[in-house]
Amino acid sequence: MDAVMQALADRSRRTVLEILRDHPATAGELADALPIARPGVSRHLRVLREAGLVDVRQEAQRRIYSLRPEALAEVDDWLADYRALWSNRLDALHTEIARGKKARR
Repeated sequence: MDAVMQALADRSRRTVLEILRDHPATAGELADALPIARPGVSRHLRVLREAGLVDVRQEAQRRIYSLRPEALAEVDDWLADYRALWSNRLDALHTEIARGKKARR
């Protein structure tokens, strides 16, 4: 999970994942969407591949990159406890707001 978290720490890599969430893309298409040079995009794609976040397949002369959502499942599992914590706190806040509205009436 450390490799995934480190990969997610970079804004450009998160942008790549957002693009790939919608559809597979070539390195060139990804480079066109980012404000960095193509070699930088290639380095980001390598980090994402090594973290298990993207797959690549060869089609003739092109490499097509696609998202591997399974790699995010471990992060989602880790975040579940924090999600529950915030959900409980937001529920308590909602209750306090409702009490405050009743008290003003």
